[in-house]
Amino acid sequence: MKKSKLLALMLAMILLLSACAQPAQKPAEEPAPTETKEEAKVDEKEPEKEEAKPEDNYTSLDDFKLFDENNQLLRTGRDDIGENGVVSSGKYEASKIGKGIIEKGGNAIDAAVATAFALALTEANATGIGGGGFMTIHSAETGENIFINFREKAPAAATPDMWQTVTNEEGKEIVIGNQKILGGKSVGVPGFVKGLLYALEKYGTMSREEVLQPVIDLAEKGITVTPTLAADMSGEYDNLMKYSESGDIFLKDVDGMKLPYEVGEIFVNKDFAKTLRIIAEKGDAGFYEGPVAKEIVDVVNKYGGLFTEEDLKNYEVEVMEPVHFTYRGYDIYSSPSPSSGGTIVGEILNIVENFDLPSMAQDDPERLHIFADAFSLAYADRGEYMGDVKFVDVPINGLLNKDYAKKLADKIQTDVAITEPMPDDPWMFEHEDTTHFSVVDIEGNMVALTSTVNYYFGSKVGVPGYGFVMNNEMDDFVAKHDHPNSIAGGKTPLSSMSPTIILKDGKPVAALGSPGGTTIISTVAQVISNIIDHNMGMQEAVDAPRIKGFKDGKITFENRFPEETINALAEKGHTMNPSDDWDRSFGSVNAVLFTEDGKLEGAGDPRRDGKALGF
Repeated sequence: MKKSKLLALMLAMILLLSACAQPAQKPAEEPAPTETKEEAKVDEKEPEKEEAKPEDNYTSLDDFKLFDENNQLLRTGRDDIGENGVVSSGKYEASKIGKGIIEKGGNAIDAAVATAFALALTEANATGIGGGGFMTIHSAETGENIFINFREKAPAAATPDMWQTVTNEEGKEIVIGNQKILGGKSVGVPGFVKGLLYALEKYGTMSREEVLQPVIDLAEKGITVTPTLAADMSGEYDNLMKYSESGDIFLKDVDGMKLPYEVGEIFVNKDFAKTLRIIAEKGDAGFYEGPVAKEIVDVVNKYGGLFTEEDLKNYEVEVMEPVHFTYRGYDIYSSPSPSSGGTIVGEILNIVENFDLPSMAQDDPERLHIFADAFSLAYADRGEYMGDVKFVDVPINGLLNKDYAKKLADKIQTDVAITEPMPDDPWMFEHEDTTHFSVVDIEGNMVALTSTVNYYFGSKVGVPGYGFVMNNEMDDFVAKHDHPNSIAGGKTPLSSMSPTIILKDGKPVAALGSPGGTTIISTVAQVISNIIDHNMGMQEAVDAPRIKGFKDGKITFENRFPEETINALAEKGHTMNPSDDWDRSFGSVNAVLFTEDGKLEGAGDPRRDGKALGF
């Protein structure tokens, strides 16, 4: 037995003995369940869970080497060139399924829907049908640019007082315990299934059965547990045990004990396959009504939630105009409110457009200084003004105004860092907006889609019998009254997701985006600059080292920048915080670029498991 497996068994035995020695305790915010799982289920017979056997000799990474014999991710081989289409996603298996859809005659939207559901299986630590997201589409047929908002919403009964808070010495309200991130009160009404099926019906060419069947097959066969997935399963072990329904899904049984999967093992999710069959047959009604919806409501409320079946039934997808801005002659379309992403990416690029970045090397300390201060100024505005425009007034036009950006750019000094950024006044310019993948086909259809369950495995509230976890997107609300991002029933929490497409003279250039929380915004801005300012290829632009940080003059940086660059930034007053060479917290950009010779260059981010596939 491997040493790691032995240690895991010893840990599990200690936890089991400890649990037997004292009565189990629930957090104060979690009421006792009102009915058992068997009582909640009506006419459903759950299939027996089958363990994949090593002798099956099956691996979902059968023709792609992602990690070495030491379980270290390989940083090369993530790109691919296509003549007819490219799918670049956070998992090889998902890209392969999306590519297969285009090969069968589907368009980029068909492939995107299949890829999204495949990621809900393969990257369930980051996304899933219990979550939501945003999709930006460019239609080759009509020339339209469309934004589909299927982000989670607060249940109708949610209020700013739903969490218990205390006021600290600085007068700031602080949520007690983990109510915002774990359990039922952290769960928003999911939009994933409705959003994807809407896009398929409106802009796709294939049936639900056609796009879902490959994912169903993969869930039945199983996926290879990568170092990234294994780390998240292990890192969330205690919470997956605490919320036993999710532990039943994402932990394996070993001699009657629950243990995390190890790298290279096969994770099978037949319950998820069952759920997809229901969706394939009944459409979104199979998820938002009936037994699946009832089970969602029961398990969320078991852990203190405020859900009703009406919350699910009443969920509506929103089709919106994307935020539009220009950067050095390129048209960029991205996410409008309730995301802050597109708007703040635009504000950052508008600020740095006032400087001659194309003449600076990518690792020039002056270039990084300009970006760092632009981040500080734009993020200060984000915190002050951004929220769901259906509930609050947001000065979108002002934040994206070029004159406003010039006003902010004038605050950036060559030799002194901005350490205490303050929001400015975009209102005076108002009248003159967590996985990601990109799909492009040769016709010029482009899809940039970012989806999430928020934290790793979301709220940790698993839906028994159906193989997925619920999000914890309620954490993205501000826990106080009278803020643009305060809670209200039916309101969408602020997001940083920024699925983005780029055009030049009406012709497709690129589709990109990233997971990574608030880091998404700075990541997307830097990659766009790499493409436009430095004429990088897509994989080169994705691989280039990044910085992040937007307050207190602190810059966290990947440790691949030259030492002289870091020293020069420190001399300007920035507090420099080194990070790993390929730090996954810097996002995972999966993108596609139209090359000058008419081909498609897909890039997968080596910071995680990303892989592009073209044909």
